[in-house]
Amino acid sequence: MLETYAAYGFKDEKWKYYLGGSYSLTDRSIWEFPVRAINASYQKDTNIPGQELQFVQEDNFLLSFKRGENDKWLYSETYNIDYLHEFENHFSYRVGFRNWKQSPAGSLEYLQVAEEGDVEALQMGSLTTSEASLELRWAPNEQFFQGKLYRTPIANRYPVFTLRATAGIKDLFDSQYEYQKVALNIYKRFYLSQLGYSDVVTEGGYTFGQVPFPLLTIHRANQTYSYQLQAYNLMNFLEFVSDQYASVHIDHSFNGFIFNKIPLLKKTKLREFVTFKALYGSVRNENMPQGNTDLLQFPTFEDGRQATYTLEKKPYMEASVGIGNIFNFFRIDVVKRLSYLDNPNVSELGIRGRFKFDF
Repeated sequence: MLETYAAYGFKDEKWKYYLGGSYSLTDRSIWEFPVRAINASYQKDTNIPGQELQFVQEDNFLLSFKRGENDKWLYSETYNIDYLHEFENHFSYRVGFRNWKQSPAGSLEYLQVAEEGDVEALQMGSLTTSEASLELRWAPNEQFFQGKLYRTPIANRYPVFTLRATAGIKDLFDSQYEYQKVALNIYKRFYLSQLGYSDVVTEGGYTFGQVPFPLLTIHRANQTYSYQLQAYNLMNFLEFVSDQYASVHIDHSFNGFIFNKIPLLKKTKLREFVTFKALYGSVRNENMPQGNTDLLQFPTFEDGRQATYTLEKKPYMEASVGIGNIFNFFRIDVVKRLSYLDNPNVSELGIRGRFKFDF
């Protein structure tokens, strides 16, 4: 299978494009379980640090509308190749290699202090890394709807484990840094009888080695009006970075426990949701730009105020209440940010929507 796209930006007068291909090593489609396929791609495009796009999602058009300041971008040029091997017991592994050249765009700058104690800053034009990666995934008793191009997972009571490891290789294809990253993600649905069910996601990660802030973990933020389950919906892009972190996301559906007791609402089949998200992390001294002339300075706003922070003081937390199954496909949440309320340009309260066709 081959896929491609091309786009042109009239303000920056630059082309963006992608070319990718996949080859199945079985006699089936590259999407049909169990997959054994090689994937390769080249992409030259823009992206926002800290935004994780979810391409197979019905409300992606909402990503075009942003709140607050959204002027820190990257020009990225990426070569990628990987091999995915799935087994009948729903264990899989993916090995890959990526060469990534990233250049700051908009108001984002890559600045280095010239010398110890010297306030003069040197601007770095770009940053290049070469990474080898390994992903192990185990989803016992996993169920899903198999389509021609995508799978739609069916949640059940069994957990899903995903372990990712990445190694940056210095001097390979102009790579500038050597480092290692490891992250473990665990998802599980808990059924609570008449009270509904809770989807719980825990994740932890660690970065080994000395790296500048673009190579730290830039936590998944969301400045759009789309409610994103795996992002922090009132966190600003590039607001928090860590080289070690732990998080928990709890999304609970009462599955009609409250609304079904109200005669007029029972017929609507509306569903009640509450969520809570917490993230704690830190950055070791060797990765803090203060006193390290080899590192890039944390981003700032145009007026000089700090724009990027660490999480040593306390965890970042947010919570929400929502109503789902509106017209069978829409969910709306009122989200409250619970910590770091004094950071500049933050929203304490927001309304977010999500389109999702559930089976």
